[in-house]
Amino acid sequence: MKKKFLALGLAVTMAASLAGCGGGGQSETSAATTAATESTKAEDTGSESKADEGSQEESENNSEAGADLQTVTPGKLTIATSPDFAPYEFYAIGEDGTPTLAGFDMALAQYIADDLGLELEIVTVDFDGVLSELQTKSVDLGMAGLSPDPKRESIMAFSDLYYIGGQSLVTVKANAETYNTLESINKPEVSVGAQIGSIQMDLATANSPDADIVPLPKVTDIIAELLAGKLDAAYIETDVAKSYQKNYPELEIVVEVPYEQEGSSIGVCKGNDALLAAVNGSIAKALEDGSMERFIAEANELASGEKYEGLLDENEQIQQ
Repeated sequence: MKKKFLALGLAVTMAASLAGCGGGGQSETSAATTAATESTKAEDTGSESKADEGSQEESENNSEAGADLQTVTPGKLTIATSPDFAPYEFYAIGEDGTPTLAGFDMALAQYIADDLGLELEIVTVDFDGVLSELQTKSVDLGMAGLSPDPKRESIMAFSDLYYIGGQSLVTVKANAETYNTLESINKPEVSVGAQIGSIQMDLATANSPDADIVPLPKVTDIIAELLAGKLDAAYIETDVAKSYQKNYPELEIVVEVPYEQEGSSIGVCKGNDALLAAVNGSIAKALEDGSMERFIAEANELASGEKYEGLLDENEQIQQ
């Protein structure tokens, strides 16, 4: 099932994130202004006016740049994601039970759209659906903790890396002493889970060719099977595994799996070189101005609370 919506709730989440991270500095500025003389206030007011003018001019320039970019829907940046991969993308559950799309991929998506002067539109699908959406050029970008695997270059272009992560072998504490090496799981009687179409599936095939490899569509399915004892171990991205550990302490990361390309990129619709260059420019800004660090910190905090990972139903509600 494919769900498409404008990222209005995401914008609210991001605004709260940025306010929380920058609140101290703003309070100090306010206090200093209150204590200043009238002449200083006048100077500050003039400076703020110039800053506002500069921001407006920059916004207009970004809008013009976005208008020059070719996107699936003019004026919009359409991004496919698979919201079952905290802290990259997931639904944070509010006090009223409302799910809001969150995660540092989604925060970065909003940052890029704003930087390019485009309206953000998110398409939620299973992970292999993200690859399909890019292959059919139904979306502009794919953001789902994608690793720049050369085998995917035929269906998408890759942005610069925006996050460096790792890969892990995960089991439950009761099996941690039994399945604590890659060799120990490479047996026909051992069931090993991995997400369909993912780098983790490639790692499972490469490192555990003799094991009973079980492909599953969502990481949530893998976790459920591990906890139920239906899987002996699974390949999961390290920070994602750590996120699940906070809610399921019986999970155990037993091995850091070697992988040459331990980083995440954005998948860009093949042949759209102008958009690729623009996205790389936005990534560079987010890394340089500290936004990416804030996005990661906020996503990890939200992921440690109540969350839902998976697709919503046709009424935008959590599937029961």
